Amino acid sequence: MKIRGERECTDCGTRWSYYETGSVGCPACGSLQSVGVDERTEHTDMQVAFDLTPVRNAIDEVGTDDLAERARDRCREYVRRRGFVNAGSLRELDDTYLAAIELLHVGDIVAREIRLEDRDELYFLSLLRDADQGDRPPAEEVPRSMRAARGLAYANAVREYRRDVRTWAEDRELTASERSAFETLGEHVTRIRMLDGDVEPETAERLVEATRDLANGLRGDEVAFSQAQDRLASLEFGSID
Repeated sequence: MKIRGERECTDCGTRWSYYETGSVGCPACGSLQSVGVDERTEHTDMQVAFDLTPVRNAIDEVGTDDLAERARDRCREYVRRRGFVNAGSLRELDDTYLAAIELLHVGDIVAREIRLEDRDELYFLSLLRDADQGDRPPAEEVPRSMRAARGLAYANAVREYRRDVRTWAEDRELTASERSAFETLGEHVTRIRMLDGDVEPETAERLVEATRDLANGLRGDEVAFSQAQDRLASLEFGSID
């Protein structure tokens, strides 16, 4: 959505940036009466904190299923409010978002699982420990039973990112090659989602890398765009035996 992000309070005259505060309330007097003083700019990225500390602090007080539900709820709220266009600029598909959306999917599995394998519980706890710092286990450490969770999480993340890229690019004239790469990315997302995320973790990682390269390419980096085309062309899908 396009908004006037630079605000001026009609009560006290203070000016502030909604892009920085995420609030329509005046930071000086608290008034909600303000006017925009700039042009309307595309902005989908809402200000939202992502802190799993309260969940981690309960680790010795509640069961793993309850812990997973709390983590899942926090991740869902964070992912729901996040966007990737900030004051007209396209943001990266960042590691914190990826870790949060994966923990959301893993937490859902853990919360529903009656008998949880030790390796699955440890994987969940490793995500819980580091997700709000943007860290997640490497592809080779993903348990077989959690691969679909990562694959589906990453596919959904790329789907949301691609949606914001489309919004950001509405006023730009994309070349035929750029449009083709953009459509190919969408087709790959659809394939992974049709497989319920059941792909090799390395494949999910390559999808993210291709997405990041494509975004940089659309910003004008020709080398990154070429890399994106190569990555998209080399992606292969198949369910895990």
